[in-house]
Amino acid sequence: MGEDGKLPGVGENAGDVVSGLRERFGSGKTRSYEWRAAQLKGIIRMIDEKEEDIVAALKEDLSKPKLEAFVHEISLARSSCVLALKELKRWMKPEKVSSMLTSFPSSAEIVSDPLGVVLIISAWNYPFLLAIDPVIGAIAAGNAVALKPSEISPSTSALFATILPNYVDSSCIKVVEGSVPETTALLEQKWDKILYTGNAKVGRLIMTAAAKHLTPVVLELGGKCPLVVDTDIDLNVTAKRIAVGKWGSNNGQACVAPDYIITASSFAPKLVDALKNSIEKFYGENPMESEDLSRVVNSNHFARLGRLLDDEKIHGKIIHGGERDEKLLKIAPTLLLDVPDDSLIMQEEIFGPLLPIITVDNVEECFDVINSKPKPLGAYLFTRNKKLEEKFVKTVSAGGILINDTIMHFANPKLPFGGVGESGIGSYHGKFTFDTFSHKKAVLHRSFVGEVSARYPPYTARKQKFLRALLTGNIVGLILAIFGWPRS
Repeated sequence: MGEDGKLPGVGENAGDVVSGLRERFGSGKTRSYEWRAAQLKGIIRMIDEKEEDIVAALKEDLSKPKLEAFVHEISLARSSCVLALKELKRWMKPEKVSSMLTSFPSSAEIVSDPLGVVLIISAWNYPFLLAIDPVIGAIAAGNAVALKPSEISPSTSALFATILPNYVDSSCIKVVEGSVPETTALLEQKWDKILYTGNAKVGRLIMTAAAKHLTPVVLELGGKCPLVVDTDIDLNVTAKRIAVGKWGSNNGQACVAPDYIITASSFAPKLVDALKNSIEKFYGENPMESEDLSRVVNSNHFARLGRLLDDEKIHGKIIHGGERDEKLLKIAPTLLLDVPDDSLIMQEEIFGPLLPIITVDNVEECFDVINSKPKPLGAYLFTRNKKLEEKFVKTVSAGGILINDTIMHFANPKLPFGGVGESGIGSYHGKFTFDTFSHKKAVLHRSFVGEVSARYPPYTARKQKFLRALLTGNIVGLILAIFGWPRS
C-alpha cells in the first residue's frame, strides 16, 4: 500500500474502491443479462487471446508445466465461463414454486438476487483458476467484484491487474494487488460477501473481520486429505492415479492432493513398489531435472517442508526420494512409510511433494484414523469392495469423496466444491458459484380477490374452527365450519 494509503493497481484507498463499486452496483448496471453476458464473453476472449501470457506467468510463479497450466487452470476456467454464458438466462429465471391453500389464489417464486459488492481473495497454488473461477460466478450472479490475487504468485497477480481491465467493465470489476496490508485494508470494509481460498489460519482472520460487519463468507480451505488403498484393486492403475493426483497436481501443492495413504501392512510393499515405478515413469530416474514437475512456490514453503522432513520422529522413514535443492526450490517426490501419528508431517497439511503411508492390520481400521482428524476437503478410496465403498461414503465426512481416482471431482461443474468443518464453509463451481453469490429471494404474488374473513379480527369461535380445520387439512371440519355446524 502506498504512503498515501492507496491500493496498488487501482490508485484508490480501500474505502474508495468499495464505495465506487457500491455506487456502480446501486445504479443497476450489473443486474442486466446484457451486462453479465458481455463480461463473460470478455473473459472468454481474454483467455483465448492471452493464453501464452497466462502459461508464462504460471511458469514464472511455480515452474508449472505447460500441460498442467492448460489442463488444470486455463481449460477449466474457460469451460466454467462458457457454461455460465450458456446457462445464464436459465439461472437468472425465477424458479416457480407451489403456493399454499391459505394464500389462494396466488403464485410463488424464488428470485436469484445479486448480493451486491463482493470480495474474492484467491490462492497462489492455482493462481489463475482459483481467481477467475469465482469471479465468473459472481459476475453471472450480477454483482460488482473486487479481486485480490495472491501476492505469493506475483506474476499471475500482475497479469490480472494488467489484462483483466481490458476485457471487462473495470468500473464494476476491480483487481487489487498487494500483500497483508492491502488485504487488511480491504477486510476492514463492509462487503456483501467474501470468498477466500487458502489456509485455515488466515480463514479464521477472514471470518473475524467479516463478523464485524455480519458479512457472510465462503472459505475454501484444505486439510489432510486421506487416501485409502484396499488390497483388491488394479495396482498399476491405482499407482498412476495416485501419482498424478499428488505430484502431477502442482507437485502436491494442491488443497485436494492426497495428503497421506492408509493401507494394509501386508499390501504396503506392493503399493510402494508400484508408486516408485510410476514416479520413475513420469519423472525419470532424476525427477529433480524433470520439466514436468512444478517447483516449491518460494523459500518460506521450502523451509517449511524441510522442517517436516528433518523431524527426528520420521528419521529412517523415507523410503523413496527426499532429495532437495534449495537454490532451485525443488523437492523430489518422496514416500515415507509407517510415520508416527505425532510427527509434524501428520499434524499439519503437507501441501508439497511428501506422501506418508500409514499401515494398518485391516483396511477397515482406516475409519478410526480418518475420523480422529479434522474433516478434510477431499477423501479417496481405491477398492472393488462395494460394501467398503458404501461404508466409506456414509462414514467419512469430507468436502468431497472420490472412488478409484484422485482430484477428478474438482473438474466436474455439476458437483459442488467446498469443505466441511475446518476444511471450509460453503461451496462453488458451475451453478453453485452463481447460487453462492445470489440471495434466494422469496416472492409471493396475490390479487385483490380471494378474501378469507376468518383471518381478520374479531376471532370468533366459528372463525377459529374454520382456520384450525384449514391449517390442519381437516376437510370435513372445514366443510362443517363453512356451513356453521355444529351451531354453538
